[in-house]
Amino acid sequence: MSTPALLVLADGRAFRGESCGAAGEAHGEVVFNTAMTGYQEILTDPSYRGQLVCMTYPLIGNYGLNPEDVESRRPWLGGFIVKEACPYPSNWRGRTTLDAYMREHGIVGIQGIDTRALTRHIRDRGAQEGIISTVESDARRLADRARSLPGLTGRDLVSEVSVAAPHGWSEGDWDVRRGYQAPANARFRVVAFDSGIKSNILRRLATLGCALDVVPARTPLEAVLERKPHGIFLSNGPGDPEAVDYLVGTVRGLIGKVPIFGICLGNQILGLAAGGRTYKLKFGHHGANHPVKDLATGRVEITSQNHGFAVDPASVAAAGFVESHVNLNDGTSEGMRHRELPVFSVQYHPEASPGPHDADYLFDRFVTLMEGGLPPCPST
Repeated sequence: MSTPALLVLADGRAFRGESCGAAGEAHGEVVFNTAMTGYQEILTDPSYRGQLVCMTYPLIGNYGLNPEDVESRRPWLGGFIVKEACPYPSNWRGRTTLDAYMREHGIVGIQGIDTRALTRHIRDRGAQEGIISTVESDARRLADRARSLPGLTGRDLVSEVSVAAPHGWSEGDWDVRRGYQAPANARFRVVAFDSGIKSNILRRLATLGCALDVVPARTPLEAVLERKPHGIFLSNGPGDPEAVDYLVGTVRGLIGKVPIFGICLGNQILGLAAGGRTYKLKFGHHGANHPVKDLATGRVEITSQNHGFAVDPASVAAAGFVESHVNLNDGTSEGMRHRELPVFSVQYHPEASPGPHDADYLFDRFVTLMEGGLPPCPST
């Protein structure tokens, strides 16, 4: 017998379905993800801390889950919403089902609802707080509770996902015959701020010859400079970038001292450190199929994205930054670079996992900067 489950949004919209994963309740901001694959990476992406994720693709879990395709030390999202969780996956790497994995890690979920209707509702009304419950059947009571939940704006969720102590990294890219490989001989020392960093970012950097010092987001400026890094990496992460003022202050002190590369939240932190402004998007960008245009080359990349905030590119112009990439769906900024300094960032995820590899060249660009090459693009 299946267990009934109920999803209720803060505006009162309710969806009744069946439990998927652990029993109980989960709450958070409800967002939708348009990727067709990569659900295991989504489950373990720390950037989803504080959110309930709805997958728009109707069948999730059909290739199972395995020990290799995780993007952090554990799952972080608040809850998972799918049309159908495949009970009989088929893949040579699969080791368990989606339902079993969610139960093992205490992830509350719901299946059997109209995820198209939920996605359209969020698209029209905006991302909002919601609750998934297998223990409460009264939608009005859940809606009242959902309205009292704190949103993401103003919340520092980075402190909840960042590592407690510095550590290194010794895993390179994955090979279909041999699994994850030992990385290349290190040529550069890179300090990577962990605001919720994904493992494949570290794998790509290590493969390109970076000896990584992964440090907590609260690591002070002096401690970073003492390590004498060749480069600084600013990672992805959850929540409102304006609430991570401690990291903003540290990055402000690093600009101009060492090459810097930022991804996702790292782009927002860099923008704030440059004196810019960030703002919350209506429903964010979450998926593996978002078109982005490189303004320097005119090339269009299909990208993997996961963010709910964006940088106002005009607000960083006075600090010498120019917009480098733009989202072709809604025109929002997807990256910036400094006109003279070796500093650049993008709002999307060039490391994929999940997603396409169109933007992998950005890691090579970072290496070029540490080699003493030109800025990310010629000054204009």
